[in-house]
Amino acid sequence: MADLVRVERREKGVAWVTIDRAEAMNALSGAVLEGLCVAAQSLRTDRSSCLVVLTGAGEKAFCAGADLKERREMTEEQARARVDLIGHACSLWSRLPRPTVAAINGVALGGGLELALACDFRIAARQAQLGLTEVRLGIIPGAGGTQRLSRLVGVARAKELVLLGRRIDATRAHEIGLVNEVVAPEELEAAAMRLADELAGCAPISVAKAKEAIDRGIDVIIDEGLRIERACYDVTLTTEDRNEGLRAFAEKRPPRFQGK
Repeated sequence: MADLVRVERREKGVAWVTIDRAEAMNALSGAVLEGLCVAAQSLRTDRSSCLVVLTGAGEKAFCAGADLKERREMTEEQARARVDLIGHACSLWSRLPRPTVAAINGVALGGGLELALACDFRIAARQAQLGLTEVRLGIIPGAGGTQRLSRLVGVARAKELVLLGRRIDATRAHEIGLVNEVVAPEELEAAAMRLADELAGCAPISVAKAKEAIDRGIDVIIDEGLRIERACYDVTLTTEDRNEGLRAFAEKRPPRFQGK
């Protein structure tokens, strides 16, 4: 399981997570899903990382979705349990307090795209193909795809992709706001590391609480969203990093945040 989902510590406080099943297009087997859950749970309490990057091994696929070879042998009850596990993995990734980026190095289909949608940012290589194509297999996205995609790109665009089971290329995905940036394949890692450079200048607790305010506030009425925002703000008000930020501003120097 650990071999199928590798977690590496890199410079600049980056945790680099790779789905390492290139021979199967990094498809979501049971073992891969368990590995993704374990990785997310371990990273949740990891205060040493400022950014978590999720990608796939090889050059062809970020993640091609569910392992259909496994799925063909499953009973209906087992299939439901597997979809629940994919949804659980996506939820764990969406709730990480650190910013997350999906470095989409190839196809991201079905559950693979749902996993990418659970991340905060998506950077795609030019050759990437993205889609929620489940209707072409007689099912629908069942691990958050219909909900996260519509919130990200709007209902009309989401219906266009989901109801027609369309695949789109990285350029089109960028046009509709599905991905944040499109780069050459060899520049994918550097693009992710640039995010780490930017985050290095931000207070870790502030970033975590800002993420929480956005994620919790998006589905509630504005008054409740404002209450959530204020509660998150109040947490930052008593931190050492806030005082450091004020000192650094007064002294005209970069702040040295400690995440405290």
